[in-house]
Amino acid sequence: MEQDEESLMAEPAVFNFAFNGTPVPARSGQTVAAALLAAGIRNFRKTNSGQDRGVFCGMGICQDCLVEIEGAPNRRACLFQAKAGLSVRTQQARSDAVGNRNETPAIPPVRSESPDLLVIGAGPGGLAAAEAAASLGADVLLLDERKFPGGQFYKQTAPDLNRKALDRQQQSGAKAIDAALDAGARMIGDAAVWGVFDGPVFYVETSGAALTVLPSATVVATGAYERPRVVPGWELSGVMTTGAAQSLWRTYRSLPGRKLAFAGNGPLNFQVALEISRAGAEVALVAEAAASPFARLLCASAMLASDPLLALKGFSMVAELAARRIPVRYGTVIQGIEASGDQIAAHFANENGSVETIHVDALCMNYGFYPQNEILRLLNVRFDYDSTRRQLVPKRDARFGTSVDGVFAVGDCCGTMGAPASIEEGRIAGFAAASLATGCPATKTRPRRLARIRRFQRALWGLFAAEPQAFEDICKSALVCRCENIDKSRIDELISNGIFDMGAVKRATRIGMGRCQGRYCAQIVSPHAARAANRTIDEYASFAPRVPIKPVAISMIAATKIADGEQKIPNPNTSKNDQSLRP
Repeated sequence: MEQDEESLMAEPAVFNFAFNGTPVPARSGQTVAAALLAAGIRNFRKTNSGQDRGVFCGMGICQDCLVEIEGAPNRRACLFQAKAGLSVRTQQARSDAVGNRNETPAIPPVRSESPDLLVIGAGPGGLAAAEAAASLGADVLLLDERKFPGGQFYKQTAPDLNRKALDRQQQSGAKAIDAALDAGARMIGDAAVWGVFDGPVFYVETSGAALTVLPSATVVATGAYERPRVVPGWELSGVMTTGAAQSLWRTYRSLPGRKLAFAGNGPLNFQVALEISRAGAEVALVAEAAASPFARLLCASAMLASDPLLALKGFSMVAELAARRIPVRYGTVIQGIEASGDQIAAHFANENGSVETIHVDALCMNYGFYPQNEILRLLNVRFDYDSTRRQLVPKRDARFGTSVDGVFAVGDCCGTMGAPASIEEGRIAGFAAASLATGCPATKTRPRRLARIRRFQRALWGLFAAEPQAFEDICKSALVCRCENIDKSRIDELISNGIFDMGAVKRATRIGMGRCQGRYCAQIVSPHAARAANRTIDEYASFAPRVPIKPVAISMIAATKIADGEQKIPNPNTSKNDQSLRP
């Protein structure tokens, strides 16, 4: 019945755009990356060494999927929407400047907002915070870097694709979006926060326009990005995060290949492998670093006691993988990756030391998550280091207020506790922020529910406990900095010579100076450098956050007059018209 209903829905428009002069079919709503991968094209740009690169993170973090669009370089294919007649070309290592160099670039106008509450990130936590605050009458502005809301968990289908929700997870996302909008929250999509200064005042690029926001209170709900395993070849085209593969299917109904393998640690690989298999692709292997869950029955029992329905959902996924005859190997990690004709050869090592090689179109990896905390660090929020999860965790009070007055932080940007915890944290912080900003009475929350969710998450961590990759065990030839092509041997050389300071490492190698701005390499190198120097791992052990924290045109910086040291403080008497994120 569901397929019949689906067939009655209007089909999205199909059109062509050109990639290096060759027509590529696309459907309305798809990104350039989704269309290229669906057409079997995975090489998007060239590095300085001539290596091909393509989609890796799928969410605009890594900058590896850059292409040249209509003559303009450095466009992220994973976020840029495909259009009929578009001219897309391979991004060269050193792109020429675009246009007449004697012309002064157009300076976009600056629009200002002064809401009661600014929420950054329209995932589960951000949507819950926005709904809670708006329900108390607060003027809430919600920003998200993607064109439409939902975040990495809800992953809504692109509106133009005219497709029904795939499952309850997407349905729940649609309800959360509607609830926030119905409560009165205003949403702006395609909005990247690239700078934060005292006030705090936030500088945003939205659809090529400049926006400054000076809120009375702020909730940061920027989520997380995926932790890779650093092995030779992890930078090759065809290797991507598990979340990138999931976004391609759930949001754009594109598959990254016909034959895939998954490697990592945690339940996301099981979920996405199952979704990809249901979509018609072949899943050759799911390699899980942890031991079999059947060896950890106490953790499974704790999960059942905390949330029976969620635990049974997880167990049913494992059962369906078995029913589909998808091989699951526990105690197995990715060891290395090589190009192999039109495919890639992935080498897997199990706990006994034996190696298995599988040839696939795409290898998807997820070894956990890194909190996306750049905005919190720019705000000078204080952090602790969680040595177990290997994450910086902001210091927060019972209502998730940080060490900075008026700034709250919720969800996976504070250490990955999962979507259910993010929702509860968002509700509590949303009510607290609204009360702070408007003086309205505080609203009762559900701390017992959050405590139960956290018990479940801790049991889940126990179920998937695995020895993390040690820096010492990384192959010397493996790249630790994808952007600047710096391998592990170069870092070993510096540290053996007593260079432990990350700033000095950066100056000596350019590590952290690439397009991703150290989001991957800093997480890999800084804990090792701190331990080598016998120093505490904290927010000062890594690179200092710098504005802009996202790639932005110089004209955008000029528009907000940051380049010459001035700060343009928003005028509170401004229009509140905005681009709605409602699908």
